Amino acid sequence: MYNKNYVFIIACAGMLLFGVTLITLGAVLPDLQAKFDLPDQSAGALFAILPFGILAGSLVFGYFCDRYGHKWVLILSCLCVAAGLVGIGYATSVSWLKVSVFIFGAGGGSINGATNALVSDISVVNKSANLSLLGVFFAIGALGMPLLLGLLQSIIFFETVLFALALFAFLIVLVILVVSFPPPKAMELKNVSVILTALNKPLLLLISFFLFFQSSLEAIVHNWITSYLTKTLEITPEKALYALTLNVVGMAVMRLLMGGFLRKINDARILLISMGMLFVSSSVLWYTADETMAMTAIFLLGAGMAAGFPVMYAFVGKLYPAMSATAFSFVLVIALIGNMLINYGMGLIAEHYGIQYLTIAIWLEVIAMMLLCFLILPGTKLTGTPGITAT
Repeated sequence: MYNKNYVFIIACAGMLLFGVTLITLGAVLPDLQAKFDLPDQSAGALFAILPFGILAGSLVFGYFCDRYGHKWVLILSCLCVAAGLVGIGYATSVSWLKVSVFIFGAGGGSINGATNALVSDISVVNKSANLSLLGVFFAIGALGMPLLLGLLQSIIFFETVLFALALFAFLIVLVILVVSFPPPKAMELKNVSVILTALNKPLLLLISFFLFFQSSLEAIVHNWITSYLTKTLEITPEKALYALTLNVVGMAVMRLLMGGFLRKINDARILLISMGMLFVSSSVLWYTADETMAMTAIFLLGAGMAAGFPVMYAFVGKLYPAMSATAFSFVLVIALIGNMLINYGMGLIAEHYGIQYLTIAIWLEVIAMMLLCFLILPGTKLTGTPGITAT
């Protein structure tokens, strides 16, 4: 027996840890450059390791969660995050720094996937609503940590911040040790052919490629929108950063609404509303040259992006109740590949053709998501029924 509330709180703490630490690593990059005398190119190459670590963690968490249970996967993942943070803070060479960044990324990627799979498993009803609330904790870390770091920057060393976050990860481990978790899934998951056969479904592939575009949309907005605003619309850097904050706030607010007031609304309807918001906001952003309209569109774009992962995760959790974490791992890896490929492609477009093509790329991604959405919804059979038959 286990207490769902305790387990949900632990999942939220894990997601908060992932959000806070991921933002912190970007914030301490200038300190690491100064410590190791790294030029910008070397620093960029260093943190290019991070996505590969996250991808590795996302690839392996699913099978082990289903086979051995979420508890030990989360313990190991939190310990990897803690070890990575301490390694980054106290590394004596660039080689050790690279290893630490990879270990941190692997632990963080595993936490991201395992907490989502865990919340899906314990949510018999309202899966997408609970997954939305879980996602809010990542946004809290993304919004709150830069402010906290700004206040502490002149008081403490960056190594102390990283060590404190590692301690937070270790405290989560101590709590996990004393809390009961859901039992492991079916033993037949030892057979790799069974897994591959179960995952070889057109609907799961459609969901995976929806998240391919969803993840890459989030990446190009968060990584390139400030450059677009400053260079194309000639908005000041301070206001451009404010616009990026508005985008994250829009996502957080919408997920709070999905987890609260909107939890009674059908998942398919929520998804259609989100697609409508994405289409309108991306179209306005493409055509407008007005600062206020652009800011509003960026906020609505964040709100429109809020439903993608929680709703699709809910679909996957209902489709694969006997191997939900493994299925989550499958779709998450494809989503992360999309994140890396299209974000890199946007960099090439910006370099060779200009950042003004960002809004066209955003609009095309939204169109691709809308088309996939209309292919996915009939297969889920969620428009009027409470669940999906297990695979």
